[in-house]
Amino acid sequence: MGRWEPNARGRLLQAALELYGERGFEQTTVAEIAERAGLTERTFFRHFADKREVLFAGAAALEELLVSTVAKAPDGLAPIDAAAAGIEAAGAAIQAGGELPRMRATIIAASAELQERELIKLASLASALADELRRRGVTEPAASLTAEAAIAVFRIAFERWINEPDQQDLPRLIRESLDELKAVTAGH
Repeated sequence: MGRWEPNARGRLLQAALELYGERGFEQTTVAEIAERAGLTERTFFRHFADKREVLFAGAAALEELLVSTVAKAPDGLAPIDAAAAGIEAAGAAIQAGGELPRMRATIIAASAELQERELIKLASLASALADELRRRGVTEPAASLTAEAAIAVFRIAFERWINEPDQQDLPRLIRESLDELKAVTAGH
């Protein structure tokens, strides 16, 4: 594949995920990723700050989708239901990634460094969600509690989606997990 072919970013992502899966994150170099993609290291660094960012480059877009979905939720919606709309939209976007999210999750699970980075990403999502809930008029501590609960629901549903191969509908798993949380907190 020549360097002039389109979708350099996608090719780099695919090459990185393949190499991380074959050799491990720590053992893979940027030079190897670029070579596998048929590109130069310089091209790699035009698209990604470092080899970790290949796995986390979509975090800002995911956060924007979550926050904008909550912002557009009907005014009378309960805070947890507005948050649920956001995490369901995020789940649908992740699911649209096909097998890439599952490959990414496997790679992250194999690296303590990447697991830490994933936790930072989830904390950032919770913070952005709490900020949007406050903009909607939800007071503290309800905004932070709702945001943290929503991210916990998202994380549990995502883990089910990853670990249970027959589970294909991530937004449905998110709704089911939220229903479980509501049942537990209602005392049923």
